[in-house]
Amino acid sequence: MPAPSRPSDPVRVARWGLFVLTLVNLFNYLDRFVLSSVVESLKQARPLGLQLSDTQLGALATGFILVYMLTSPIFGTLGDRGNRPRLMSVGIAIWSLATALGGFAVNFGSLFIARSAVGVGEAAYGTVSPSLLADYFPVEKRGRVFAVFSAAIPIGSAAGYMLGGLVDHYYGWRAAFFVAGVPGLVLAWMSSRLLDPPRGVQDGVAPVAGHASGGLGRQAVAAYLGLLRNTPYTLTVLGYAAYTFALGALAFWTPAFLERERGMVRTDATIQFGAIVVVTGFVGTFFGGWLGDRLLHRFRESYLWVSGISTLAAVPFAWVAFTARERPVYMTAIVIAEVLIFISTGPVNSAIINVVEPDRRATAVALSILGIHLLGDVPSPPLIGAVSDATSLGRAMLILPFAFAVSGLIWMFAAWRGERGVAAQG
Repeated sequence: MPAPSRPSDPVRVARWGLFVLTLVNLFNYLDRFVLSSVVESLKQARPLGLQLSDTQLGALATGFILVYMLTSPIFGTLGDRGNRPRLMSVGIAIWSLATALGGFAVNFGSLFIARSAVGVGEAAYGTVSPSLLADYFPVEKRGRVFAVFSAAIPIGSAAGYMLGGLVDHYYGWRAAFFVAGVPGLVLAWMSSRLLDPPRGVQDGVAPVAGHASGGLGRQAVAAYLGLLRNTPYTLTVLGYAAYTFALGALAFWTPAFLERERGMVRTDATIQFGAIVVVTGFVGTFFGGWLGDRLLHRFRESYLWVSGISTLAAVPFAWVAFTARERPVYMTAIVIAEVLIFISTGPVNSAIINVVEPDRRATAVALSILGIHLLGDVPSPPLIGAVSDATSLGRAMLILPFAFAVSGLIWMFAAWRGERGVAAQG
């Protein structure tokens, strides 16, 4: 599909933008989860292995997330003021180079630095891309648009598991990082060529340009404090944090769980789990985006209702997935739980975008990134690793269904509160 040649062709501009941003999002998650596919190789005491403990392995994921969340507010502020495609392209180039540099690691410290640097680049992309999509498409299409965009999450995650696992098997874990990182440089160039529409152009308000740079620090602080006083936004992010706590640990540790606790061969564990993530991600993400848009004319908080109910429904299946011993039972439970979990990916992002002003969306996404990771997948991978070191990985994974339950309940409360507010106004 060729890039649009004229800014006056909004349909082609929007479709091309969605295509490029979704492709970048795919590699975003591929680069994140290639680490999970080589966990056991990094742990084992053999040539090229680094002999890392489970706590250290969990810390590798946390290092990336810490940098990602701490730099996101900076890029969120910049994303509401400057040229968004250029900012993204710089970030994509940084994270791609950092991913490749992981292949040169000689110990835990050097690998930790490389994986943490990936977070700098992803912060630039992750904060800006949702606001761009919101300015490409109108409100009534955003559930489906974010479903397409979010479909890259399971595809990219699965590609990280599968590609990383296969390259690790044949060429070693270092090659897995090289293969994952280099293609991102092409994507950086493609992103730099995207058009940057006026902020709010699709929201029925007067389009606005980026904020002036004067008083940048004071304006940024005021914007973030304003978001914290936005109760619907805050509740949505808190539910998202509990969801991210569980999902981050689930994504990082499940291949190792299948190998270590259920006796699966490493390539089978990574490839089969990757295949499950692809299929369930497609089904869950697209269904969730379609359902959220479909119910929007009946329920103002349809995106939150869909997210909360589906996540809560995943809890019993997640429990069975980590307690059953028969392969048909636990694999079936994983499939059902993953479908239900992925249903919320499109709707929850739509809920965050729609509850804030058009010229504050990158800032809102940045603060949500900070919140969901600070309370979510920063602590969860090393916590699961520490509990695993003290007991077993099987017992540690039982923490995750409880986190999903908390997420679903918060989102349902937020939806109920929002619907009650509409009724009171009526």
